[in-house]
Amino acid sequence: METEKLYYQDPYQTTFTARVLTCEPSKGGCLVTLDRTAFYPEGGGQPADHGVLGGVTVTDVHEKDGVIFHACDKVVEPGSTVEGSIDWTRRFDHMQQHSGEHILSGLLCSLYDCSNVGFHLGADTVTIDYDRELTWEQVLEAERQANEAIWRDTPAEITFPAPDALAQLDYRSKKELTGQVRIVSFPGADCCACCGTHVRRAGEVGLIKVLSCQKFREGVRLEILCGQRAYRYLSRIYEQDHAVARLLSVKPQDAFAAVERQNAELTAAKLRMTELEDRLFALRAQSLAGRGDVLLLEPPMRPDGARKLADTAARAAGGLAAVFAGERDSYVYALVHAGGADISPLVKRLNSALSGRGGGRNGFAQGSVQADRSAIPDFFHKEGIECSTC
Repeated sequence: METEKLYYQDPYQTTFTARVLTCEPSKGGCLVTLDRTAFYPEGGGQPADHGVLGGVTVTDVHEKDGVIFHACDKVVEPGSTVEGSIDWTRRFDHMQQHSGEHILSGLLCSLYDCSNVGFHLGADTVTIDYDRELTWEQVLEAERQANEAIWRDTPAEITFPAPDALAQLDYRSKKELTGQVRIVSFPGADCCACCGTHVRRAGEVGLIKVLSCQKFREGVRLEILCGQRAYRYLSRIYEQDHAVARLLSVKPQDAFAAVERQNAELTAAKLRMTELEDRLFALRAQSLAGRGDVLLLEPPMRPDGARKLADTAARAAGGLAAVFAGERDSYVYALVHAGGADISPLVKRLNSALSGRGGGRNGFAQGSVQADRSAIPDFFHKEGIECSTC
């Protein structure tokens, strides 16, 4: 016997009573069927409702051949009458996301002659796939019109047209449909075949915000947020922007220009630092001219800086230059042999002795070690290389 679907009669119904028909063991609990239910089963890209049934937690809901199965963590007595209560916060969130997706997709498809070929209502965001490429400007225009449709607050229309009426109706659908078809319409924005739960009026969606538009297969994938999700996201973004503005001592609306200025200053400072670093390395190398193999223990520096110093020192000294930069028991290293000799055996011994990670080829190696400062010159002393900066 098919389950009576209360969520279609009233998607705002949060509690109900029903008779338990069956309760069968399943993985992690049991599967319960009822004569009627307000729990929406997973389908059409929309996740299932959660909640409580007869004091037992409902963790999942699915439908098969018209029968709704409730995954429960404990047994519910067959033949008993139980009260069910759905998680309304979860349900209404799904209604906002799903209805918002309809409004946006309807406008995108009518404006740019594309089709919605995929929809997933995730825990964090909603993703929608379309079968043609769209520009960011086109997506933003559809977003603008979608929000205007929300603010008009027209009632949603849900119908089950007769076959002849359905044949005359211009509606969206991802696949060929048979039998009775449920049509969900937001006048002026969308008309679509859908089995999901939706808000009564467009205004309840609240807000639609598109986060991204990425190429996907032959078209694009959009990531969006609607309703409370969009509000929370934009609130977090504003708080972040406000905090950045405070750090830069500007108004929030001026933060981007201030960041651009600071980025230009930082770029110039990095270029100047690189110039000074190159001059310093050149002077250091002069004191190592003709020394052969050398070991340099340096203060903390970027791995790229250690590599440049090792390269400069090796060319000046005419042998192997080993640079270790860091403090306490953490160092990055760079080894360069002026003649390009194979140093992989040395690097292998080094990593073993100093708890290191790294490697290389053609006379160059780079990595890091976790070792006491004194252990580094001790290792190289055994290798016949003395420290030039100890």
